[in-house]
Amino acid sequence: MLKEFKNFIMTGNVIDFAVAVIMAGALGAVIKGFVDNIAMPFVGYFSGDTDFSNMFLAMDGKDYETLAAAKEAGGAVIAYGVFINTIVNLLIVGLVMFIIVKAYNKTKAPVEAPAPKGPSEEVKLLMEIRDSLKK
Repeated sequence: MLKEFKNFIMTGNVIDFAVAVIMAGALGAVIKGFVDNIAMPFVGYFSGDTDFSNMFLAMDGKDYETLAAAKEAGGAVIAYGVFINTIVNLLIVGLVMFIIVKAYNKTKAPVEAPAPKGPSEEVKLLMEIRDSLKK
């Protein structure tokens, strides 16, 4: 059983998957930093200095200065600004992944279609039978 486990772990697919998960985590951190520190300030600036991360609706009807203050008060809070940030983050991640995959696909050599083979042996035999029946 230990030998089977070792063979399973050492296959290329498991190692490739582990590397992909680690790279995805690192890429996620980079994209989060880009979204939080570069993209969202632009979005906020062009939407009239709106800070989406601090947009919320307190369900208790009271006014709070910040989302953190509303959460600290213990009431139910709908943090729709955080949801907007998440949607923008998703769109940016999708765009970055699209660009990465598109660039990767350009680096791959185009696969040429294999030259069509002649008919199989069975087809050749059937063609001979057909031709002999015609005669």
